[in-house]
Amino acid sequence: MRQLFDGLKDRAGNLAPGQLYPDQFGAIVRHGSEALELVKARWGMPSPPGVLNTQRDPGVTNVRNLTSPHWRRWLDKTHRCLVPVTSFAEPVKGGNQWFGLTEPDVRMFFAGIEVRGWKSVRKVKDGETTDDLFAFLTCSPNAEVRSIHPKAMPVILTKPDEWETWLSAPIEVAAKLQRPLPDGTLHRLSGPV
Repeated sequence: MRQLFDGLKDRAGNLAPGQLYPDQFGAIVRHGSEALELVKARWGMPSPPGVLNTQRDPGVTNVRNLTSPHWRRWLDKTHRCLVPVTSFAEPVKGGNQWFGLTEPDVRMFFAGIEVRGWKSVRKVKDGETTDDLFAFLTCSPNAEVRSIHPKAMPVILTKPDEWETWLSAPIEVAAKLQRPLPDGTLHRLSGPV
């Protein structure tokens, strides 16, 4: 990460390799007070209040409708982040179908949003916690993902200028990145990379 982003402050500590699932802590690149920083945050942004039936908020893992008043408050550049990934999965009967880039040396990030110090009850047994939270954007799927998940895929950014645009451009410009990767850019994997 330090080689990809000049001046990146590593505040995540040792990051263990492995799979990340909703409500777990994963790495994100976000704006710090002086420079970009790599931190751990909990996967799942606050749910819209109208969908909650109890005090427990399991969080929303991905965001599609950028015009929703609930999400608009977190679309300015101070709340945008990048989620580093090497592969991702879509659920299928009996498990997951994994996807990765066809170009193995290309780095990919999900376009994400984040909020810091959010108080909520994620698990009743833990009671109220204060967490830094994130979710990533989705869009229409490309051909490879559509064959498994016809509704959506993560917004994947693979070029340094896309990373910079997502992190720093006005939302009217950055929102144009909410589009699928070109067909043929991804392929199925037998497991996570």
